[in-house]
Amino acid sequence: MRLIQLTTLAATAVSTVHAVALPSDASTPLYKQASAPVESRVADLLSRMTLADKTAQLIQGDIENWLNVTSGAFNASGLADSMSLKASQFYVGKAVPQSWIAENVQRAQEYLVHNTTLGIPAYVQSEAIHGFLVVNATIFNSPIAYACAWNPALVEKMAGIIAREARALGVNQLFAPLADLARELRYGRVEETYGEDPHLTGEIAYSYVVGLQAGNVSAMVKHFAGFSAPEQGLNTGPVHGGERELRTTWLPPFKRAIIDAGAYSVMSAYHSYDGIPAIADYHTLTEILRNEWGYKYFVVSDAGATDRLCAAFHMCRAKPIDSAAVTMYALPAGNDVEMGGGSFNFKTIPDLVGNGTLDLSIVDEAVRRVLRAKFAQGLFEEPYTGVSAKEAEKLINADDAVQLARQLDAESIVLLENRNNTLPLRRDANIALIGPMASGPMNYGDYVVSGSMLRGVTPLAGITAASKGHVTYTQGCDRWSTSTASIPAAVAAAKAADVAVVIVGTWSRDQNELWSGLNATSGEHVDVQSLKLFGAMGPLVRAVLDVGKPTVVVFSSGKPVAEPEIAARASALVQQFYPGEQGGHALADVLFGDVNPSGRLSVSVPQDIGAGPVFYDYLNSGRAAGGTVPDVGVVGNDSEVVFGHSYVLGTPEAMYEFGFGRSYTTFNYSGVRLDRTTAGAGDTVSVSVDVRNTGDRDGMEVVQVYVKDVIASVAVPNIALRGFKKVAIGKGESVRVEIPIKVADLGVWNVRMKYVVEPGEFVVFVGASSRDLRGNATLVVR
Repeated sequence: MRLIQLTTLAATAVSTVHAVALPSDASTPLYKQASAPVESRVADLLSRMTLADKTAQLIQGDIENWLNVTSGAFNASGLADSMSLKASQFYVGKAVPQSWIAENVQRAQEYLVHNTTLGIPAYVQSEAIHGFLVVNATIFNSPIAYACAWNPALVEKMAGIIAREARALGVNQLFAPLADLARELRYGRVEETYGEDPHLTGEIAYSYVVGLQAGNVSAMVKHFAGFSAPEQGLNTGPVHGGERELRTTWLPPFKRAIIDAGAYSVMSAYHSYDGIPAIADYHTLTEILRNEWGYKYFVVSDAGATDRLCAAFHMCRAKPIDSAAVTMYALPAGNDVEMGGGSFNFKTIPDLVGNGTLDLSIVDEAVRRVLRAKFAQGLFEEPYTGVSAKEAEKLINADDAVQLARQLDAESIVLLENRNNTLPLRRDANIALIGPMASGPMNYGDYVVSGSMLRGVTPLAGITAASKGHVTYTQGCDRWSTSTASIPAAVAAAKAADVAVVIVGTWSRDQNELWSGLNATSGEHVDVQSLKLFGAMGPLVRAVLDVGKPTVVVFSSGKPVAEPEIAARASALVQQFYPGEQGGHALADVLFGDVNPSGRLSVSVPQDIGAGPVFYDYLNSGRAAGGTVPDVGVVGNDSEVVFGHSYVLGTPEAMYEFGFGRSYTTFNYSGVRLDRTTAGAGDTVSVSVDVRNTGDRDGMEVVQVYVKDVIASVAVPNIALRGFKKVAIGKGESVRVEIPIKVADLGVWNVRMKYVVEPGEFVVFVGASSRDLRGNATLVVR
């Protein structure tokens, strides 16, 4: 990169670069003319760039190169050095005061715009899977949680708020959403996904991208592709699958988020799929993403992922890293930008081009993709979007954000059991609140900034604020201990109360704690071999249940908890996947009936991890084999064993299936109809059903449409979600719900690996879950 002498950054104050005036006249370079076509601007700028300029657009930097995150001191020479090689984008997700980030983002953009020859602004980046990852930004509930709301409109609104908060500090690109699927429940990052289903995941991810980019903040869809079902559930492990599974299951949600929503960037993944590292997979990154889908923006590696080609996959020398080999694997495959966290292997680009190893056209194409995104997003016209600290206070964690966090969290809570109408609780009930997740540090998922767990509304705070009775809190056990010494105190509290509420589950850590190795039972690189409660939490719940008082068990977790005995004995069972900062209020809203629960599972809950995977859309021929012998083995009350054969003991079916969730009211379905019974591949069919609220409370129902391909030329899912709608229905009222499905989405990848919509019959089911199908109609595709 060609540099101009640093003139404006020696002092703390810098000139504003909120908007750059770009007159359109003959004296202004074409690439600086906002009215010029994007492709013309890209071509003009590329023609002016040296090889060093181009290389700098393909490597990520970090704000710590010029900001001392301990003292806040600014290092001008560090900024200049960083931008000489890593000028494309830089990361700012640090646990420092907001003003430090804003000031140093402005310094960086000021430097790039005014102190380099071409003035190319940078992408400024942080994490944001459930909130902008900086100190005191709004923390929403985890992705696995808000997917259970089945409410894309709320997700789009959330993403818009995240964009607003990011822009207030000058951040213009966020590492979200995930389009990965929760198909392997041992995997620690289940909490970061939107669940097991491609369609639901695609719709939630689409809404996130649309909401974020409407706020002029770039989404980065991750992790492309097929990442989240690693061997043995171990993070970054190899994924086994074929081309048909890749195209049928893993790619559709990515296409929805990347192509349909128009995402400006994509992050590749750490794993290998069918033996090919994702970061060097020409087939997925170029043949599919670019050539088939027509994607025109850029792909960036995950942190440190490039080094893994040598260090993990052993495709090149690891000590020292063979940077030239890494570059030649990743860049020509279509991985355009190298994220930090590794050896910055792309710095070898000039040498590789110089000695003829790397074709300059490959470099140029990668740079075009980066520049195209920057022009399309308007970065040259508005390099810096940050506002004053006083204004940032109004835009970050504002009242509307806090209110939405509470609403989204409440809509995400899933009522699994409610025996004898234990819930909602009486407002004046004397409550024994028990469990390590009821108080103390907030039980957020991963990807929150360091220290976040010390703020937020705990269940204890939320329930106490909502109650007019007496709330007695007893921890019962530590979340990370096997000691049962405190269980007797919990039992005594339960005996003295009208009702017990026991909150247990899994726990994760903030970003600093997680990577420093502190204990956790979920999160990135925290994988498990059991879905049972850890340590003394299981004995605690069973001891409270033994008291005989009405007992509400709340699972506060980042993944399903497989405890069938507790599920069978609890008076009420509630699943609250990792909450946001208003989680305690949201839980109280549901427990006391201010909010009628409307969450539906985005992921199936197995009886035991040994039965996994239990996703609902298994291929035809899956699940129980049937026959003359019992499919399911059980142990009777007299200890007599009935041996099954699918399995000897237990069942391959989920304990709670995808799409399941109870309400404080009931809904009746009738009159399933299609607006046409025959259709062609290019048609859209409207599915309609009458839904009546037959209970005594207003409520919201998630109406779900599943399709079964009756006869197909390859093995296909037994049923597949193809549409859904969340509707509010007053007590005693009935609504006609219409849901469109595209016939083109009913195709298969046939024996010749061609996508075709095969003529024949398709049964269209409408129901309240993937198992609770209330009615159907038949569509004939001609």
